Order: sequence, then structure tokens, then C-alpha cells
Amino acid sequence: MMTNEAIQEGYPSDHFAVFSSHNSKIKYTFDKIREVKSHRVGDLFSAYRDILWDDGRHKYNVSSFIGEIDEILLGERFSAFDQSTLDNLIGTLRQRGNSNATINRKMAALSKLLRKAYKMGDIHSLPEFRRQKERAGRIRFLERDEEARLFAAIRSRSEDAYRLSVFLVDSGCRLGEALGLIWNDIQENRVSFWITKSGRSRTIPMTERVKEVIKLPPTEGRRPKGPFTKLTQAQYRAIWNDAKAEVGLGADDQVVPHILRHTCASRLVQGGIDIRRVQMWLGHQTLSMTMRYAHLATNDLDGCVTVLETPRGCGAANGVESSAFSSPLTTPSASKPARKSKSEAVKAPGKGSKAN
Repeated sequence: MMTNEAIQEGYPSDHFAVFSSHNSKIKYTFDKIREVKSHRVGDLFSAYRDILWDDGRHKYNVSSFIGEIDEILLGERFSAFDQSTLDNLIGTLRQRGNSNATINRKMAALSKLLRKAYKMGDIHSLPEFRRQKERAGRIRFLERDEEARLFAAIRSRSEDAYRLSVFLVDSGCRLGEALGLIWNDIQENRVSFWITKSGRSRTIPMTERVKEVIKLPPTEGRRPKGPFTKLTQAQYRAIWNDAKAEVGLGADDQVVPHILRHTCASRLVQGGIDIRRVQMWLGHQTLSMTMRYAHLATNDLDGCVTVLETPRGCGAANGVESSAFSSPLTTPSASKPARKSKSEAVKAPGKGSKAN
């Protein structure tokens, strides 16, 4: 046992408290204790934004989200972000007319920021972030005639923007993925996307018209780094907005460049491509994201009409009703022989066998 004198003198070390017994000796360290200061949400974002988010449109949106959250919190400083603060924040966003989908995007940005601050020791507790239930909205995609009119208007303004539009609708990739392509990403009639939203690369084959539009027209000067690197997102969106206004689509707020990705997905599903392959083509991280297009696969349901319109008992053979969805596990095969009874299954004596 340690004596009072030893404890007062700090023995054996100023950083350790020692407990001794016959069987154990436990040391407690106190040199890792650190003071937790208070911070504003805006301060945390300034500290970690370049670490957590890449430059681009998404980072710009996150900056707007965090700015609004800091404004709602009145710039309040905190060392612990409690559940009531989060609930009040969500309630205020809903009162401002934010949909659940919008609230989820803003909370995703806040959650990512707070988790980083917690890991770095800036705050010492986190609330529970629960995803708000979202409604499945209507997905807008371009009809063939809309595409033709829109693309013609885009082409009259910029050949590069036209080439990019064709590539987007036939590849289904995101705008940022296309603009980030370099020539090494295009090999043997296939294109690979390395810089993706999910962080997972993917490779898809190219259509014939995609093969044509990735070829740059003969121009003088140095070849650009990639097929679409002459354009920026801002330039392309400006051309897009002018073109859609010209063809009478200016009032439709769903006709944005991302509609070309929806259009590609819808054409794949309507053409009979199964959902799993569509998921791989688009690079969706989860199948639930691709299932938004599943309702377009109406051909899979045509057999249901046959079943519903056929009166019960009609078309039945041998007591088994026929069905458009008959399974080989439930429907007897016509070529399979009937099962023999025990007496028939006894093998008859063949040639060379001995009679009893």
C-alpha cells in the first residue's frame, strides 16, 4: 500500500495514481485530458470543408446548407450538439417549407461535419440523426421528339455542348463525370468513369453515336485533356437554359441537364433491361435508387391481364390451370413420364436372366 507521504510527494510519478494489492497493480493516466472549447457551426465548416468535400457544385450546395443552419442557430456556440437542438432545427426548416428530401440533404451535410468535429475532439456528444421519410416523386424524362428539338437548339449554340448532350443521354452518366473524362478513360469502345459520386469506378460500352461525338472535330492547336474539357458546368448549364427556353420548355423546372440521366435509365428499363443491369450501368450505390424506374417495366406485367381476363376453369388441362407465369417447379412437364406404380416398377426378366 502507498503511504500518505508517498501520495503527497507524487510518488512514483505526477502522472500516475497507483493501486496495489496482493494480486494486482493498476495505473491510471491523467496526461491525456483535454479541454473542449465551444464552436459555431460556421467555424467547424471553415475548419473541415476542404477535408470533407471536394471542390465543385456539391461543395457549393453544402456551403449554402451550413450557412442556413448557422443562421437558424443564431451563431450559437456549443461544445455538445444535443437532440433538442437538432429537433428544433428540423422543425424550423419544415416551417420554412423545406420538403423531407431537402431536409435530409441538409442534415446529411450537418451530420458529416459534426461527426468529423466529434472525432477531432471539438465537441463531446452527437445527436441521433434520423432520415425523414421521402415521397417517391414523379421522374421526368425526355421523349424522343423533345430530345431532337432540344439538342438541335443546343447544337445551334455550341457544337461542344451538343456532343456532351448526346454523350450524357446515351451513357446516363452525371455531368461532372463526363466533364472529368480524359482520353485514357476511353479504351476499346468502352468508357470508364473513375471520379464518381459514390466513389466507385465503373466501365460501360459505348453506343455508335457516342463513339462519334467523342471524336473532336479537326482544329488547330493543342489537343485538350479530354473530350469535353473545353466546357465547364456553368457554361453548359447556361447554353442548356437558353436552348430549353427556345423550344418551349423554359417553364418546366425538371428539364435540367440531370434529366438526361433519367432519360437513359427510363429507356433501358422500358427496353427490357433488368434492374440489376441498369443499376450497374448508372453506377447506383444501392438498388433502391434504381428501383425508382422499376414502374416503367410494364411489359413484365402484361401476362397478368391474360390471367385476369381468362375465366376460372377455362383452359385447364387435367385439373391444372394454365398460367402465363407457370413455374417449372409447379407445372408438370408434358415430356416427363407418369410415375409407375409399385407393381409396374418390378423389373421384368430380360434376356439371359434365370427363371425362378
